[in-house]
Amino acid sequence: MEGRQQKLLKEIVESYIKNVKPVGSKSLCEKLNCSSATIRNEMAELEELGLLEKNHISSGRIPSEKGYRYYVENLMKPKELTGEDVLKLQTIFKNKDLQLSDTINQCVEIISELTNYTSVVLGKKSHTNNLQQVSIIPLSDNKIVALVCTNQGIVQNRQFVIPAHVKMEELVKTSEIINKMLIGVPIDEVSERLEYDIKPIISKRIEQYESVYHIFMEAFQNFATNVSENIHLSGKYKLIEKPEYDNVEEIRKIASKFEDEDLIRKIEEKKGSKGINIYIGNDNEFDPNVTVIKTTYHYHGEEGTIAIIGPKRMEYDRVVGLLSYLNEHLNEESEE
Repeated sequence: MEGRQQKLLKEIVESYIKNVKPVGSKSLCEKLNCSSATIRNEMAELEELGLLEKNHISSGRIPSEKGYRYYVENLMKPKELTGEDVLKLQTIFKNKDLQLSDTINQCVEIISELTNYTSVVLGKKSHTNNLQQVSIIPLSDNKIVALVCTNQGIVQNRQFVIPAHVKMEELVKTSEIINKMLIGVPIDEVSERLEYDIKPIISKRIEQYESVYHIFMEAFQNFATNVSENIHLSGKYKLIEKPEYDNVEEIRKIASKFEDEDLIRKIEEKKGSKGINIYIGNDNEFDPNVTVIKTTYHYHGEEGTIAIIGPKRMEYDRVVGLLSYLNEHLNEESEE
C-alpha cells in the first residue's frame, strides 16, 4: 500500500473511532493536502482491497474488519499513559492491604472506567495457593458450614445438610485430622490426598466415614473449582451504551452473552502470541460485532487472562497502551 493510502486509511479509522460517522472525501482534503477527486479515487482503491466499506446511507466510508486489522498491525502506535492514568494504577499496586486477586480486579476496573469498555479477568490460582485451614461451623442440628481458607487469603464456605445418621462430632474430628495432615498442600491436590491419605484413617476412627468423607470431598472440589477458575467482570453494561447497540434486540443479545460463563471462558481459550493479542470481529468467539484485546499475567503465584471488550471501532491505541503498562507492571511485581 502506498504511503498516501496508509495515511488515508489511518485518518478514516481514527475519525470513525472518534465520531462514529462515515468519512467523506471533503473532510480529508485539507489533512492530506489532496483534491476531493484524488481522495475519492484512493478510497475506491482501498475499498477494492477490502479495507474500507461503503455505508448504505452515505457516500462516506467506514473501516472493514480487514481495515481495522491492517491499522492495528501497521499504522497504530500504543498511546502513552497520562500521569493521572499511572497514578490511579500505581495507587492500587501500592495498597498492601489488598489481596492479590483484588489488586488485579481493581486495576482492571480502573481500565474499564478509563476506556468505557467492558473488562474481564479470567483468573487461575497456581499450585502455590495452599490449604491453610478447614473449619466446621454448626448452624443447627442438621446444618453446617464448611469453611476453607488458603495461605493466599482466599476464603470460601459451603453449607451442607447433615444426614441424620452422621454426628456433628465426627465432622469436627475429621476436620481436625485434615488440618493436622494436609496444611500446606496445594489446593488442587487436596481432593486426591483426601481420598488416599485421609479416607483410610477416618475409616478406622469415624463410624459413618463414607458420608463424612463425601461431605469434605464435595466441599474441597467445589472450592478448588471456584479458586482455580474465577471470572471478574467490570463495566458489563458499558458496551451496550455504545451507538452500535441502538435497538433492544442487539442489547438483549450481547447482555445474554455476558451471563454465559462458558462463552466468556472461550476468550481465555483462544490462543495467541505472548504479549497483547487483538481479535477483531469474526476473529473472536465471543461476538462478531466486537473486538477483544487480551493479555496474560503471572502475579505472585496467580495467573490468568485480562481482556477488554469493546466495539470494533475501539480506541485500539488507548487500550493497548493501558494493557501493556499493566502487563509490564505485573511482570515486574512477579520478578521482585
